[in-house]
Amino acid sequence: MSKVCVAAYVYGAVQGVGFRYATQQQARQLGLTGYARNQDDGGVEVVACGEADTVERLLNWLKQGGPHSARVDKVLTEPKGGADYSEFKIRY
Repeated sequence: MSKVCVAAYVYGAVQGVGFRYATQQQARQLGLTGYARNQDDGGVEVVACGEADTVERLLNWLKQGGPHSARVDKVLTEPKGGADYSEFKIRY
């Protein structure tokens, strides 16, 4: 298996609805590292690192709408190189 890091930019009703917290919980359950943080444009940036198939599971969860209180309209992803995180955190 290979370790990867992916940045996902999530848009929709994703701020003020517990999205970062729910994403942190999901990522930690999957054993991923990285972070989630709000963006000035109303979206949420999620960086997830771990085994490729496990990162894909988190991305699928994000694309399916994340937590029940959120509404995800689109998720854009790109590879994120050179990242080394010890755990999954919420950044402010």
